[in-house]
Amino acid sequence: MNKELTLALIQTHLAWENPVENRAMLSRKIKSIEVPSDLIILPEMFTTGFSMNARSLAETMHGETIKWLLELAKEKSTAICGSLIIKEKEHFYNRFVFITPEGETTHYDKHQLFTMAEEREVYTPGNEIVIIDYKGWKIKPQICYDLRFPVWARNTTGYDLLLYVASWPKTRINAWDTLLRARAIENMSYCIGVNRIGLDGNGYEYNGHSGAYNVLGHKLNDYIPIKKDEIQVITLLKSHIENTRKKLPFLEDADTFKLL
Repeated sequence: MNKELTLALIQTHLAWENPVENRAMLSRKIKSIEVPSDLIILPEMFTTGFSMNARSLAETMHGETIKWLLELAKEKSTAICGSLIIKEKEHFYNRFVFITPEGETTHYDKHQLFTMAEEREVYTPGNEIVIIDYKGWKIKPQICYDLRFPVWARNTTGYDLLLYVASWPKTRINAWDTLLRARAIENMSYCIGVNRIGLDGNGYEYNGHSGAYNVLGHKLNDYIPIKKDEIQVITLLKSHIENTRKKLPFLEDADTFKLL
């Protein structure tokens, strides 16, 4: 079991609906990371941007992007995660994939779909709560709009890290900052959010603010500067979780209930 977990957060612009260009760009960035990392985190829909053109852009779990991730994870000896558009049995999903260097693949399908962008008209919501066990760390993956719904993030399993990948727009970035901190505090967990930058094909602007918070809601990093294309490496400590939860056993007093 790793007592430390080193993460590389990739905040970047994405070429609109261009998987080939985005894979090439991200390959260069990932290969440039010199600090040994346990996990590399990419934004939401990292091959296309936040697109509703699922019919023409969707891949399968045996498609080019999954093959590319498997090769890169093996080459870099690190896990890689992020979300992309996946088709299964005539359904489209905004799917978070987590791929280890050994080739193990885990996925989570976005539950809270963004009605204002008509995401629910195109994609099928996931209804499964997923916990990824990696190097002795329990990681709960979430995607963008999920951040606004605390019940879906509720820490009933004792997870260590709540992880959001996003296309969160500049106009609502204050909510992003506030809610990431709140999710860390209420779940007594590390909380990481990786957001994109730049304009998308619909003219929406994204300004990053990728951030990391500890169990008490304190920032572990200065936000990756607004609009800056940057990779930031952060190390999490298991002892911080264990010591804080022992001293402040708030999770033990939580109400017990089940999601329908």
